[in-house]
Amino acid sequence: MLCYGPMSPAGKFLRGAWRAVAALSLVATVVGCGEKVPPLPQIGTGDAILAFGDSLTYGTGAAETESYPVVLGQLIGRTVVRDGVPGEVTAQGLARLEGSLEEHRPRLVIVCLGGNDMLRKVPDAEIAGNLRRIVQKIRGTGAAVMLVGVPRPQLLGAPPEFYDEVAREFGIPYERAALKDILYDRDLKSDPIHPNAKGYRKLAEAIAALLKKSGAVP
Repeated sequence: MLCYGPMSPAGKFLRGAWRAVAALSLVATVVGCGEKVPPLPQIGTGDAILAFGDSLTYGTGAAETESYPVVLGQLIGRTVVRDGVPGEVTAQGLARLEGSLEEHRPRLVIVCLGGNDMLRKVPDAEIAGNLRRIVQKIRGTGAAVMLVGVPRPQLLGAPPEFYDEVAREFGIPYERAALKDILYDRDLKSDPIHPNAKGYRKLAEAIAALLKKSGAVP
């Protein structure tokens, strides 16, 4: 029988491990607070924001009214169109993007794609290439872009580095932490890869905060 009391070697090891995690979290928080968010154009009350993605945008695991786009619209007082297709990979999103842009004429597009690619073992380079083309196509219409990173579907998975690379390349705001934190917390999940209503609210709050930092909304 293992004893995790304060004087046992196992207990000391666990205390040390938790302290290390806490220290790393503190460093990450300080670094994140010091980051400069790329600016976005102001989104007026008559402008549309397009939330474009897969089941995470659709709101699988919660009611439609509890999806992150609906909650986000309530938080920022703007029209947010929920345009998520469950199961969609980045290549499929790229194929349907033009029609969605023509239909909704958004001022800003929030892109949250890549999770299904990773589940299907699509190479990172291919996912990144599709995301780049998605950003380019959106910008070609004059709309702005925000990117949301999806963690790898594995224990302690974080969003792959290619999200950061795409965001830096195009100088666009990137929400990198929210989904990772949500999917680490069983109280915020409806299943292993989808948030529940509380989780989607957390995601909406994180995106709303980033929109405010970027100057898109007051």
